[in-house]
Amino acid sequence: LIATALASLEVVLDRGLIDDWFDSGFITAVAAIGLLSFAAMIPWQLHRPNPLIDVRMVATRQFGACLLVMLGAGAILLATTQFLPLLVQQHYGYTATWAGLVLSPGGLVTMAMMLIVGRVAGRMQPRWLIAAGALVVAVSMHGLTNVYADLDFWYFARSRMLLSIGLPLIFIPMLTASYNAVPQNRTDMASALINAARNTGGSIGAALGANVIAHREQFHQSRLVEHVVPSSPQYQASLQQAKDYFLAHGSTSAEAAKQAVAWIAQQVQQQAAFLAFDDLFWVLMLVSLAAVPLALSL
Repeated sequence: LIATALASLEVVLDRGLIDDWFDSGFITAVAAIGLLSFAAMIPWQLHRPNPLIDVRMVATRQFGACLLVMLGAGAILLATTQFLPLLVQQHYGYTATWAGLVLSPGGLVTMAMMLIVGRVAGRMQPRWLIAAGALVVAVSMHGLTNVYADLDFWYFARSRMLLSIGLPLIFIPMLTASYNAVPQNRTDMASALINAARNTGGSIGAALGANVIAHREQFHQSRLVEHVVPSSPQYQASLQQAKDYFLAHGSTSAEAAKQAVAWIAQQVQQQAAFLAFDDLFWVLMLVSLAAVPLALSL
């Protein structure tokens, strides 16, 4: 039942955007199978002396809050790791190598923070460290909610470095907090569930990010094209400037007119994409902020 529920969730998340979510009979059927399996799993586990998942433990405030925070942290980690390189490759012309280098300084910061947090975690309440980490992650995401064409390499690298300060403040104390009040014979179960929450959160983050970008880009493009009309003085001015540019670079009058229209269309698409990524980072920022009260409840 557990394997079926998790596998169904992964299929729905992976295929949802491609198959148009619940407008697809396949996605609806798989989601129904997953929900039924999950619902049947709960009474099954409640009546076993040695359950694979202790539902009572998961339902406690302490461990349940830890699972939710780990879901959110996993979602942010994988979503930023996937969509930040996508952003710089598609809209800033970075190669795969340079997109990887954008993430690399953050990896060095993570290594250093693991050592620092490991020492500090024994002297402070985990909830304060987790809440501080969630706030740092939220600040990092907020810095990416104003994406535009003139940003440089270090803008994205610094954002990733700030994120790499916040996430270790969540992950390491979370292990301490999740084991609190867990019986000794359940520690292996707690470890497995926390890892499953992080991985499942990553899948949710990737699906959520793809869905936000696809739908919000369509929304922003539909709103932007409302202003790209021949009766608009701004449109006519931009069109004339673009035509003059292409004429100055050797195009004929007819070619310059076509190139100018194509250039404006390209700008509309690019601006819609930037706004969609802005929306994604807003969503991730809100996910980070939601972890703060959960952390303080530990």
